[in-house]
Amino acid sequence: MVEGVSDVFHWPEFLPAFGRAAAAAGFRKILLAETAAGPLEAWTRTAEGPAAYISSGIHGDEPAGPLALLELMREGFFAPETTWIVCPALNPTGLASGTRESACGTDLNRDYLLRNTREVAAHAAWLESLPAPALFLSLHEDWEAAGFYFYEINLGEDEPCRAEELIEAVRPWFPPDPGHEIDGHSPRGPGWIFHAAEADVPHGWPEAIFMAKRGCPLSFTFETPSHAPLAPRVAAQRAAVRAACRHLTNQVRQR
Repeated sequence: MVEGVSDVFHWPEFLPAFGRAAAAAGFRKILLAETAAGPLEAWTRTAEGPAAYISSGIHGDEPAGPLALLELMREGFFAPETTWIVCPALNPTGLASGTRESACGTDLNRDYLLRNTREVAAHAAWLESLPAPALFLSLHEDWEAAGFYFYEINLGEDEPCRAEELIEAVRPWFPPDPGHEIDGHSPRGPGWIFHAAEADVPHGWPEAIFMAKRGCPLSFTFETPSHAPLAPRVAAQRAAVRAACRHLTNQVRQR
């Protein structure tokens, strides 16, 4: 998929398309590792403002996040005042095969403590070489979701208005998941899981826990319902990213 969103994700076309869009936007490519399905890449663009880090594609059967980042890159979303760190496809072998796990059968998003996989070991080591960002966004999908939901890990001031803005930004495509239990958690509000900076499984750290342990003060993990058509899932992810980044870019512009 290059020119528009269909219900098919074409992995061989994705990385070249993202690379062209990112290079045109002034981003620099960093090769983190090679895999059988292609390179694991990061893209960065520095500025004087605080850093925002966005990742997607760590589960290969969740294509809406990578496609949303491609469209955001093409449309010039990334504000010049902010330092941006973008990893659009953290699981190349899973994205190539359409499987949640990597080719070795590992859920990469449970490996950020032990780092048994080459992909996560390289990725985590590179992140540790950088200052902790002010904001981390992780783009995911969930086959069991009844609507949009997200995790918030917040080490700073509690601002419930941000959660409300995220829900409203995505509402044109999906309502918030109405469940009294979502993904095994009791939500703080419709579609909003306010999560401690501790892993549900002690040795199975996801990337969001790793980032919190590194000192990132605020993270959101977005989950769109995988059973829905792909186009609205991509649009919802784009809207959620815009809403989450709005506070950060506004703070920079008000200085």
